[in-house]
Amino acid sequence: MPDQPEGTSGQRIDYRYPFYFRTLICFAAAGTLVNAVNWSAAWTSDKLITLGMAFALLAYTGLAFYISRRQANSVQTRRALSFVDATLIGGAIALANFSLLPSLLFVTMVQFNALTEGGGRRWFEHNTGLLLGVGAGYLIHEPTLIVNSDLTISASSLIGVFTYFCAYAFYTYKQISALKHANRELTQEQYTGRLRTYKLSKYLPQRLWRAVTTGRESELVTERKLLTVFFSDIKDFSQLTEELEAETFTQLLNSYLSEMARIAGQYGGTIDKFIGDAVMVVFGDDDSKGPKSDALRCVAMALAMRKRVREMKQEWYNKGIARPLQVRMGINTGYCTVGIFGTANYQSYTVMGTHVNLAARLEGAAQPGEILISHETWALTKHSVMCRDKGHVTVKGFSTPVKVYQVTDLRKNLGGQQGYLEDHAPGFSMHLDLDKVRNYDKDRVLQALEKAAKTLKSKVII
Repeated sequence: MPDQPEGTSGQRIDYRYPFYFRTLICFAAAGTLVNAVNWSAAWTSDKLITLGMAFALLAYTGLAFYISRRQANSVQTRRALSFVDATLIGGAIALANFSLLPSLLFVTMVQFNALTEGGGRRWFEHNTGLLLGVGAGYLIHEPTLIVNSDLTISASSLIGVFTYFCAYAFYTYKQISALKHANRELTQEQYTGRLRTYKLSKYLPQRLWRAVTTGRESELVTERKLLTVFFSDIKDFSQLTEELEAETFTQLLNSYLSEMARIAGQYGGTIDKFIGDAVMVVFGDDDSKGPKSDALRCVAMALAMRKRVREMKQEWYNKGIARPLQVRMGINTGYCTVGIFGTANYQSYTVMGTHVNLAARLEGAAQPGEILISHETWALTKHSVMCRDKGHVTVKGFSTPVKVYQVTDLRKNLGGQQGYLEDHAPGFSMHLDLDKVRNYDKDRVLQALEKAAKTLKSKVII
């Protein structure tokens, strides 16, 4: 009978379903045998064997139910019972003298069960059982081998098999409905899982997030790597928190951090953490393109951040924030320890080491709007980045002075190809980003600059 799968939507199928189908077909076979008996003839061994087979079919349904209930999860048990089913049906066909219509119906039923349960392998098993049953029935009862047109015998088997197929169709419908419902639930769970995974990616470094979501946490071993580390913070941040309302301050800080994170992602940096207004970004841990490329991308990111902060200062000024936000940045390159640190209950994937501390100290030593880099970073980027030698500075935690450089700009942006101009003075502020000026705005910008220059020249300043 139907060999049901162990579960749908995470739940085991009721073992009674196979019993229902087995009962229907066994009752149909038993009814066919009873109707095949010539009750008016004398009692013979063949008649007793046929009636005994009918009784055995009825008793077998109860025994099979008991076995399947005791071993509901055993695939081997279900396969064995299905094999016995086919064998008994084969014996019933032989004992019914191979009546044409019942034989065709029962053989069709065996083929149907075999193909729906497991394809070619089950088809071979069921037909082997069917042939064994026919052979056994032929040995104990020599059939007459005539075409039997008795409508009573045919009607009994036809009603039984018809009921079987109707019940199976109804059961199949229920299974399909259950599978559709399970599929909808699975789709919803997958969507929820993807949404939660996406939300989780906002709180974890990309390498850690990928390892956790793909089940490869074992790859997160503590190791030493050559990294470029970036630190930045807002000057006089504590004073700013006291001057602004909580809502305004929250909006300002979130917009600032969002822009810094966007730029870090644009240049391939990994945000290690936010510490209040401070931002820590690491290059070389995830998707490293070599120490030189990592250092150059980090410096280019710092320049892009500085440029964006200058643009945002005007935006904040227009919103009523008079105090200009000034950002300091520090960059260092060196071997750092990368891995999981913490306790059994709380762990963090981060970067530690002397070179991390030096990057933080350079950021603290920088002036507002200044980007300081160490000699190691300068050596990797000097051919692409214009810097000014600031000599040696004394930083906390280091016994000897550290040689530092102030980043001016990328060499490709200097000279005639310079794309960004900025200057400030009391009563004067200007920033000109040629990359963002559209061709149709060029004349309007030139007119504004000429008007400003003409007005300034004609005004007498006391």
